[in-house]
Amino acid sequence: MIQPTASFRDNLQQLPSVEGLARINLVNQAGVIVTTIENQPGKQGSLAVYQYLQKSFGILDKESATYALDIFAEHTADAKNRPGAHPNIDRLLDIIGGAAPLSIQIVAR
Repeated sequence: MIQPTASFRDNLQQLPSVEGLARINLVNQAGVIVTTIENQPGKQGSLAVYQYLQKSFGILDKESATYALDIFAEHTADAKNRPGAHPNIDRLLDIIGGAAPLSIQIVAR
């Protein structure tokens, strides 16, 4: 696993490309897709992080969410100060706060 730095940009450079992805679905325990992260400008950083979580942990749970906050680096503090501004980080904070784990489905193009 990568060792996250204090810079999201630097951390992104260590993650695999999202070029072949269409989207990532986050699925609850009942099998329902609760949200989707599309491969489009403005979301590709989150897509890269969530793809990496799936490959490294296999699930979005408290452990993987905590690790992801380190990858998001400076954006994590901003998300804590401005709830709703970073929904993909807010989701991680919810999981750490006790929300149910989610499975991560990678959907190729």
